[in-house]
Amino acid sequence: MSISKEELEKIMEKKGKMRREAYDRRNAQENKDEISAEAVKLFMALPEYQKANTIMWYIDCRSETRTKPELLAEVKKGEKKIIVPYCTEDENGENKLGLWHMESLEEMVVGKWNILEPPKELWGNPEKEVTPEDLDMIMVPGVGFDRNGGRMGNGQGYYDRTMEKVRPDCSLIALCYETQLFDEILVAPHDVYMDKVVTEKEVYIGKGRD
Repeated sequence: MSISKEELEKIMEKKGKMRREAYDRRNAQENKDEISAEAVKLFMALPEYQKANTIMWYIDCRSETRTKPELLAEVKKGEKKIIVPYCTEDENGENKLGLWHMESLEEMVVGKWNILEPPKELWGNPEKEVTPEDLDMIMVPGVGFDRNGGRMGNGQGYYDRTMEKVRPDCSLIALCYETQLFDEILVAPHDVYMDKVVTEKEVYIGKGRD
């Protein structure tokens, strides 16, 4: 279904207000470490996680659901191929995620937005990089979600562009606090629905991709 420019502008205006509220909710979340640990525990118990070989984990920043303790433990175990994203640009100057196979904490440095990332001089290293098509599962961060898998990101398109390129059988699993859930997230035509949304309390089944 097509949408007019005016309708799209109204959606984006409403979405901007909702994003500000979502940031406030996420920032106000108490006991982030304990709550996050419960959410990540549910994430790792998913059947999709158990059968996946190549999994992208985000490294948390600011008030996002914490992932580092469990991420580092999984990297150390070495049973899964753990991929971490970093923010870069494509050949056209558009925002994109680089996808780095992380094998130890020592590989990483503090980069943009104080997020751990590989050293800039090693970006694009063919021995360490993977493509979106290689991923079996993505842990997807966000600002706000709904229980049907609607997602609102930061508005810079990093994850959107990656999710557009993954295989149809790649699982898209959101991770967030229960307080980040809205009755309905305002979505634009290009937005991708999550297959599942995981919080510290529940696993919600999303619409997924059409």
